[in-house]
Amino acid sequence: MDREEILESIKDSVIISCQALPNEPLYVEEKSIMYLMARAAKIAGSPAIRTNGISDVIAIKKETGLPVIGLIKKHYDDSDVYITPTMKEVDELVEAGSDVIALDCTFLKRPNEESINDFIKKIKAKYPNIILMADISTYEEGINANKCGVDLIGTTMNGYTEQSIKANVTNLELVKMLVKEIDIPIIAEGRIHYPHQVKEMLDAGAYSVVVGGAITRPLEIAQRFISAAKGEA
Repeated sequence: MDREEILESIKDSVIISCQALPNEPLYVEEKSIMYLMARAAKIAGSPAIRTNGISDVIAIKKETGLPVIGLIKKHYDDSDVYITPTMKEVDELVEAGSDVIALDCTFLKRPNEESINDFIKKIKAKYPNIILMADISTYEEGINANKCGVDLIGTTMNGYTEQSIKANVTNLELVKMLVKEIDIPIIAEGRIHYPHQVKEMLDAGAYSVVVGGAITRPLEIAQRFISAAKGEA
């Protein structure tokens, strides 16, 4: 699928995020099992999958044949960003066949103090046909990412950075703000736990919605129910 076909396929849809980190029960180092989650997502009607790590990108593409939004979570000592932070991770995702590459486009400190604007410029020079999804946390970061020439903007990091916590803007409000100013697709992502929230996001102008933890992280789901039973919810 080319860029236009991928963008058209995800319009007005729910993209399922199938990820498991090393501290989670569904993480298996020897062999990816997230393709099973992706299989269920495809059967349910998801037109694309968002996932973390090379083994999961490869396994999910092989299993589903769907477009994959790939990312690599990697921590560097001199950096506060961890979603596809350097060209090394971009190279690996391209080689693995990621159809879209997601990367942190916040204003947080980056490896070698490189600006996000310079990093995107380098990516586009090396891979001019790559589709980039900017994970942002604030309105200002979204405007900047758009100026840098990304293809999609996701509200992924809202509420997880100091600047977004200080701004105190909900994801729904952030989506509404961005769609008024930006012509490229705005993807609602982050803390979407219930079906009615998906409808709210689409009605607010979101191009599509990414849902992850509410579907593919059983430990988090179980903890919410158990907390409710204890009166803690």
